[in-house]
Amino acid sequence: MSKSSYQPHCQKVAIMIVVHHLNNSRSQRVLWLLEELGIEYEIKFYERDQKTMLAPTSLREIHPLGKSPVITDADLTVAESGAIIEYILDRYGNGRLIPPSGTPERLRYTYWMHYAEGSAMPPLVMNLIFNNFGIGDSNVNDKFIAPQIKLHFDYIEGELRKSTWFVGEEFTAADIQMSFPLEIVAMQAELISSRPKIKQFVERIHARPAYERALERGGAYDFAKSIQ
Repeated sequence: MSKSSYQPHCQKVAIMIVVHHLNNSRSQRVLWLLEELGIEYEIKFYERDQKTMLAPTSLREIHPLGKSPVITDADLTVAESGAIIEYILDRYGNGRLIPPSGTPERLRYTYWMHYAEGSAMPPLVMNLIFNNFGIGDSNVNDKFIAPQIKLHFDYIEGELRKSTWFVGEEFTAADIQMSFPLEIVAMQAELISSRPKIKQFVERIHARPAYERALERGGAYDFAKSIQ
């Protein structure tokens, strides 16, 4: 059996993928993807420092930046959510959770995969940092952060009016990648109250059995502590 052969989750196979899982981090998305695909994996747990909320220095032994998510697969180390998702799908996905290449759906898929961390997350991260560290510069918040959050999530709300999932009517890994910023918004009443499509999206992903299994294995997480 080749290393890239897919095996259903229920079969006993040699574990290759190790998810170096930091509590309250984006690595929860990686666990969810693996559960959706039914791929066997191992978790190595890391805990944030209770005072600084930073990752432990032991993660730097896996990757120089010492951040999560990061996976190891035999002699390979892969970091960054999008890169990890692409690697897993390329090597183990067998065409699942990704539209065929050369199609409009594939282009849309690629867009949302990059948009999640490149555009949606930065204003949310800035907002969380300002709130968590008590910076309290209302001028920056009122003139830049809040308008950017409104701009992006009004845009996302409009896109979700067009289809059930981000790429269309079929669930893809782009929905996994986009889940994190939308879950952050969903926990804030002032942001979610006027965005029913985002709320419905979050409810749909939370109802997926694979999502629930990932939480059971990785543990619940607090979005307000997941920005580092």
